[in-house]
Amino acid sequence: MSRNIESMSDVEVLGLIVGSAVADWYLAEAGGSLATLLDDGTDTGATREWVRCRVRAAAEIMRRSLLQTLGTRDALTDPNRVRDYLVLTFSGRDREVFVVIFMDAQNRVIASEELFQGTLTQTSVYPREVVRRVLARNTAGVIFAHNHPSGVAEPSHADQALTKALKSALALVDVPVLDHFVVAGAGAVSF
Repeated sequence: MSRNIESMSDVEVLGLIVGSAVADWYLAEAGGSLATLLDDGTDTGATREWVRCRVRAAAEIMRRSLLQTLGTRDALTDPNRVRDYLVLTFSGRDREVFVVIFMDAQNRVIASEELFQGTLTQTSVYPREVVRRVLARNTAGVIFAHNHPSGVAEPSHADQALTKALKSALALVDVPVLDHFVVAGAGAVSF
C-alpha cells in the first residue's frame, strides 16, 4: 500500500477491492481484461456479479466524491476533476446521454442531472427543457456533457450546432455555458 496506486497492476488494484486471493483468478477468467470482467454481457454467475458489484460500488464512491468536491470549490480551477467525474458518469453507457452540471455564482456544483438519453449515435436535446431546468435550479452557469459510445471523443458538427443553440437560449436568461465536454471511454474533449 506504500506504492502509488497508479503504478499497481490491474490484478493488484482489483485485489484491493475483492481480495487478492481471488483477483488473479477472476482477471484470468476474463482474459486479463478489466473491461471484459465488468461487461454485463458475459458470465452472469453470482460470484462474477459480486465482483462487478464491488467494482461498480468503488467507481460510484469515486464519482460521488468528485461531485462533492466540485460542490465545495470553483470547478473551473480544476478541470481534471470535472473530466474524471464525467468519465465515471458515462462509464459503461452504450447509448448517448446528455448531462447538465448546474453551477452557482462561484462556479461550484449545485447538481448534476441526466436530462436526455438517446440511441447509440444520437440524443435529442431540447433547449426549452434545458432552460426550464436551469431556471428551476436557480443556476448561474452550466457545463454540458455527453458521451460518444462509438469511442471517438471529437465533437461532431451536430454537437457544435447544439452547443451554439443552447448558448443562445441560455444567453436570454443570463446563464453562461462554461464548457461542453464530449466523453468517449476514458477520454474527454472540452469545447
